[in-house]
Amino acid sequence: MKRVILFRNGSHMDGKVILITGSLQELLQKASHKLGIPVKHLFTVQGGLIDDISLLRDDDVLYASAGEYFIPPPAQNISCKCLSIPLSGNPQEWISLNVGGKIYTTTRSTLVSKEPNSMLSKMFSGSNEGMFCPSIRDSSGAYLIDRSYVYFEPLLNYLRTGSLIIDHNINPEGVLEEAKFYGLESVVKELESVIEESIKSKVVEEPLSRADVISALLTTKPTQELRFQAVNLKGANLSKLDLRNINFKYADFSESDLSGANLSGCNLERANLSKAVLEGAQLLNVKLLCANMEGANLRSCNFEDPSGNRANCEGVNLRGSNLEGSVMAGVNLRVATLKNCNLKNCDLRAAVLAGADLENCDLSGSDLQEANLRGANLKGAAFELMQTPLHMSQTCDL
Repeated sequence: MKRVILFRNGSHMDGKVILITGSLQELLQKASHKLGIPVKHLFTVQGGLIDDISLLRDDDVLYASAGEYFIPPPAQNISCKCLSIPLSGNPQEWISLNVGGKIYTTTRSTLVSKEPNSMLSKMFSGSNEGMFCPSIRDSSGAYLIDRSYVYFEPLLNYLRTGSLIIDHNINPEGVLEEAKFYGLESVVKELESVIEESIKSKVVEEPLSRADVISALLTTKPTQELRFQAVNLKGANLSKLDLRNINFKYADFSESDLSGANLSGCNLERANLSKAVLEGAQLLNVKLLCANMEGANLRSCNFEDPSGNRANCEGVNLRGSNLEGSVMAGVNLRVATLKNCNLKNCDLRAAVLAGADLENCDLSGSDLQEANLRGANLKGAAFELMQTPLHMSQTCDL
């Protein structure tokens, strides 16, 4: 004779053991008597409704309902043995996963061996110490994982073969997010490299025109992020356009006209702005990390944000560029290349120029009050008619 273990719906406390002797109706009556509630439905630990007594096995755990839907008991207090069939620990045991509605079948060794510290390994390693409880199962016995199967499949194949292969119609950034979720650290680094190389190698045959950019601006909702990442804008006339907060990372602006444009809050990291014209542009809180601005015209640009946010131009290449009369208070130009730059009459108060190459720069008439020049190369730099005298502490580590 078979027996089952009964709990009230939504609880794992005060369980009762009942022998199965007759029909489902008799079992409901016994459950009502044992639990002190009018039991109308019985559910499995996965939430499946029992409608045939022949489906029950010896020592099955059931939850009794007085008519309400299945209520999962508190997960933190449930033994893994109550949620699923105990794991055997056999490396060759076959395991089925239901990821976002798609079934995958693989071996335990595939999930455990390649990435022993991943979430999947901890779920199915069979070790009780520090082990994650496997999730509940679907009607076919597959473990349910509420994630995208589209991005999971390349990761499963990676665990099987050790090679990362992504179909051309799958976004590697989505695969990266899933790899981070599952804790697959080795593939995270590989995916980040793949994405970076993809961005660098992406080539658009014809550069976008002013009309193309304006069309994108007009058709994008204010709540949406506009991205021109790695886009070819070489020689484009974008003067006086409002381009605030757009992602231009890796974009090519070489020889383009951005005079009078508002680029505040833009991400121009590693963008190519060589020989571009940005005269009078607004560059508040802009990100220009490692951007190439060699020979660019930035006369009378404004980098100073009244709210206190500072433009980040760390590592930027401004060799031979013209920044005359620009407001650059507080700008971060750490380890930037400013060799042969025209920095006449610039406002560089509290600017960070530590480690910057200022060789042969003309800083005549500039305001360098409280600017950090520690470790900067000042060989041949001109400091005539300075608004405030340089202090020794600005150039020497004390």
